Amino acid sequence: MFTPTDEQTQAADHFHAGDHMALQAGAGTGKTSTLALLASGTKRRGRYLAYNRAIAQEAAARFPSTVICKTAHSLAYAALGHRYARRLGAPRRPAWQTGQDLGITKPARVAEHTLMPATLSNAVLRTVTRFCHSADAVLTRRHVPPLRGLDNPEHHRELADLVLPYAEKAWADLQHPDDGAVRFDPDHFLKIWSLTNPKIHADFLFLDEAQDTNPVVEHIFNSQRDHAQLVMVGDSAQAIYHWRGAKDVMTGFDGTHLTLSRSFRFGPVLATEANRWLTIAEAPLRLTGSNSTPTDLGPLTAPDAILCRTNVGAMKHVMTLLSASARVALVGGGESLRSLALAARQLQGGRSTSHPELVLFPTWGAVQDYAAYDPSGRDLQPLVDLVDTHGTNAILNAVSHLTQESHAHVTISTAHKAKGREWARVKIGDDFPPPRDTDEQDAHGKPIPGPIDPGEARLAYVAVTRARHHLDIGGLAWLDDHPAGSP
Repeated sequence: MFTPTDEQTQAADHFHAGDHMALQAGAGTGKTSTLALLASGTKRRGRYLAYNRAIAQEAAARFPSTVICKTAHSLAYAALGHRYARRLGAPRRPAWQTGQDLGITKPARVAEHTLMPATLSNAVLRTVTRFCHSADAVLTRRHVPPLRGLDNPEHHRELADLVLPYAEKAWADLQHPDDGAVRFDPDHFLKIWSLTNPKIHADFLFLDEAQDTNPVVEHIFNSQRDHAQLVMVGDSAQAIYHWRGAKDVMTGFDGTHLTLSRSFRFGPVLATEANRWLTIAEAPLRLTGSNSTPTDLGPLTAPDAILCRTNVGAMKHVMTLLSASARVALVGGGESLRSLALAARQLQGGRSTSHPELVLFPTWGAVQDYAAYDPSGRDLQPLVDLVDTHGTNAILNAVSHLTQESHAHVTISTAHKAKGREWARVKIGDDFPPPRDTDEQDAHGKPIPGPIDPGEARLAYVAVTRARHHLDIGGLAWLDDHPAGSP
């Protein structure tokens, strides 16, 4: 056990008083330790809802046996998702093929635009995805995504009238456990489970990473309020997955709002750097560092980790370091990237591939279109960027020379994948671009930089707070010359 801070003691008091709570926990402030402290102080039985399986497994080792640690998807799978096991892991299909099976075979006119079957099919699948991420009980016009050129409300209603019947047909297809036209994924059985208004049997519920919660998970969590005490914990400034349909559910939560602001990970100097980004992101808390963990800021020649903005930037560092004979690890590993690069090389050479992810694509161009325009293919865009930027031979060579983190001189990661991680010495990669200059000039005739996007500020905050002892601000050093850099 440890000696709780005043903030942790306050959280424990409110928990034992039975309050529903939203706990804003800044980077390195001991959120898991705090939740374990709350759970060990009671004989009641609880559930911990983790953001992913790895976090759930790690938490299970720290919580008492009275708390079961699972993801929302694993709860849904145990309840009814297992019935759809035959459909999970099916090969990817281009949207137009799925659309054909749903009856989308001809172009359609909306306003003055002709929408081809592939465009309509994409819109249908995106509609189903948006519905699955929502807390709504039925598909409606609001789930139909806007299309460029059809932005005004009247045109969108016309588009929705065209798309909704096919989306309803796709959703009906997804109810069949054994087979269907639409590729089935875990978000589908999570939504199906949520529509049963499930009851999670527990005296209290912990929701971790609440700042990146889909509305459907928020609905499941909040629906337990009548029989269980609800405690959500997260950091609104680390909400970096809005592009996946995630939502920061903490700010509007009906309950006692508390903060954990003292970071045990790093010292006061790094806390000051983090607070610059927190100010830009308009976050609800500011951090104080630990005097017992001093952290330096300055150039690093031998970092333990390099954090990049993009997958392309990460691979660039991997290749550079490998050419210097360094032992390099890549967060997430390289095996899946290797098999995908091999499949890409086959398609580029005019051959088919047996890779389950790409088996239905006839050419590399079809994969490029799928990644760029199909909602189901967005997770392939980083692969497409890597292949088009570096080529498959360079990627395969780099992946073959990767090593495990425990044996590496340096670990490379994107800032997104570094979330929840920490290293002693961290360098920020050079692919974090500053905002573009405006047309205005300052008193010295220099262009005035544009405002910093809050989402980029949150990602930068995640990146800079991964270090314990030393941070090289690297690719984010442009903040020193930005007006927002001196709040």
